[in-house]
Amino acid sequence: MSARERLALVTIAHGRHAHLAAQVEHLARGTRRPDRHVVVSMGDEQIAPLLSGVPDTDVLSVDADPARLPLAAARNAGATAALDGGADSLVFLDVDCLPGVRLLERYAQVTSAEADSDGPTPVIWSGPVHYLPALERGEASYSAADLALSRPHPARPVPDGDRLLDEPRLELFWSLSFALTAATWHRLGGFCEDYVGYGAEDTDLARVLGRESGRLTWVGGATAYHQHHPTSTPPVQHVAPIVRNANVFHRRWGDYPMLGWLREFESQGLVRHDERTGDWSMCQDTRAVTTP
Repeated sequence: MSARERLALVTIAHGRHAHLAAQVEHLARGTRRPDRHVVVSMGDEQIAPLLSGVPDTDVLSVDADPARLPLAAARNAGATAALDGGADSLVFLDVDCLPGVRLLERYAQVTSAEADSDGPTPVIWSGPVHYLPALERGEASYSAADLALSRPHPARPVPDGDRLLDEPRLELFWSLSFALTAATWHRLGGFCEDYVGYGAEDTDLARVLGRESGRLTWVGGATAYHQHHPTSTPPVQHVAPIVRNANVFHRRWGDYPMLGWLREFESQGLVRHDERTGDWSMCQDTRAVTTP
């Protein structure tokens, strides 16, 4: 295209203020800045003051119950605001992720080339995500030396250099870090807002991508760095939304996502599976967790 395309970055957040501030700090170090950074606050009134005065940054607020964060709806709201503002392509970056120096540059390159090709195939572009160790006591943020200590996710490819690698396993798509053109976003229709809370909304989008004969491609050089925070495996803190969202997914697609986690929850006596109805339910509540 003759003029530079407008690239918007969308970040959704509730809490994690230090992580968000670090993300903004690292954006300033990049070889490419977003033309607009849309931060979607999910019921968190402290986010707008935190980002007051940051150039090219808008805070969009959506109502949210902290126990049922509307992750899918918040991403859709951020995308709508960015596209209404003239964005040609969208980058989504989890609030826990720091952008690598070339992350936005690489995403801009691949989405611009896709738009120029005017091809019919929708593509989701996804960069590698490396995991950072916990900060040492007294450290306020991660340094370049800290980033060098990061390790990539063991179950996902890391293309060499600026190589692009098509991924046939669409189920490996994750929403931590990805990019797409405005045309692809409109064709896929965004995230399904039936999902509320943690889990399955990105797997659902991957199914939509497959239905549209789309492609998932790993983007070498578009590296993000996941900031450390306490977690558990399986994520028992998210068991209720995982159960609910698994049932939503089953109703839409006929099978279950996150089945490994569900089986582990079952072995711990947290959930049960009803062979008759096909629903998973919480053992603390004999009613199946279903769509409201």
